[in-house]
Amino acid sequence: MYSKSPFGAVALVAVAFALSACSKPASTEEPLRAVKVVTVGAETMRTGAEFSGDVRARVESRLGFRVGGKMVLRPAELGQHVKPGQVLAQLDPQDYKLSAQAAQAQVAAVTTNRDLAAADFKRFKELRDQNFISGAELERREASLKAAQAQLDQAQAQLTGQGNQAAYTSLVSDVSGVITAIEAEVGQVVAAGTPVVRIAQDGPRDVVFAVPEDKVAMIPVGSTVDVRVWASNDVLKGVVREVAVSADPVTRTFGVKVALAAKDTLALGTTVSVVPQALDRGKMQVIKLPTSALRKDGNTAAVWVLDSATMTVNLQPIEVATADGNDVVVASGLQPGMQVVAAGVHVLSPGQRVSLFKEKVAFAPTSSAQAAIKTIASASATVAPAVQSSASAAK
Repeated sequence: MYSKSPFGAVALVAVAFALSACSKPASTEEPLRAVKVVTVGAETMRTGAEFSGDVRARVESRLGFRVGGKMVLRPAELGQHVKPGQVLAQLDPQDYKLSAQAAQAQVAAVTTNRDLAAADFKRFKELRDQNFISGAELERREASLKAAQAQLDQAQAQLTGQGNQAAYTSLVSDVSGVITAIEAEVGQVVAAGTPVVRIAQDGPRDVVFAVPEDKVAMIPVGSTVDVRVWASNDVLKGVVREVAVSADPVTRTFGVKVALAAKDTLALGTTVSVVPQALDRGKMQVIKLPTSALRKDGNTAAVWVLDSATMTVNLQPIEVATADGNDVVVASGLQPGMQVVAAGVHVLSPGQRVSLFKEKVAFAPTSSAQAAIKTIASASATVAPAVQSSASAAK
């Protein structure tokens, strides 16, 4: 018989812990990541430079009164189509009518003086013919007649000017077009030349859009553009007819005007997309990658390149040139034929082993599903009579 000692058991446990502490920890193998890859190749650019613009009249006039005064009438309304000779607004003409009446009275007074000088000259001329007066006296009468005639001419000119001033109290359209803005209201005192209405004249239409400074030199006058109407997706052809020589002080962009054909009568203000042919990049061969393949480290862009021999990935710095839709255009760093990881880039490390991701396709067993549905239906039909019989027995 051996006696069981608790001290021996404790010693054995201590030795086991000591041995386990001295042994090396088991190495954990890095997980095998599944990644999607794309093969680098030369592709064509799908998109070019596209700008947003709107349709405007080629000639747009701001009409105002040629005299100042208080506006008492404005029959013109926004969006109204007007014709030449149509009254757009009216000033209070009372003061100008009084001035015209004063000028008329002045003409009447000067006319009387002229007539009196003419009668004197005629009488003195007869006396001179009879040698009753000297020639100098006749010349004085002739000078008086000429002065009276000049005063009459001056008064008549003033009368004509005052009449014009009274007529200028009516703002009349001299063109045919659509009113695009109202800049003064009834009761407002306006100065001469203050814009009251803005009219977009009927006729040719322009498409106006703005371009940044780095592209304005690439759009010469006379180059063609494609104009796509947002509402109908119709594509029209236009020609650049004017490029601004100075930048807008607010947006710092340059305005460009494109002339449309006479048959293209788009509504004013129609929103369009403009694609200049001078900026078309459809024939350019570039290397493109999906944006999901990029890995940003500060200002440096890089991608994971797959080594198909060892099935490991390595980080490759690249230079991004621009964007093309949802893809990025790579300027340098890659060569055609390379395989680049397109998904899962955030969980990779240099030299890590990976596997190619394969999508799992779930096939629905149609026959089995239909059989299961029939089995459930038959079981339900069997249970229903049993339930009814049990209910009858209970009664």
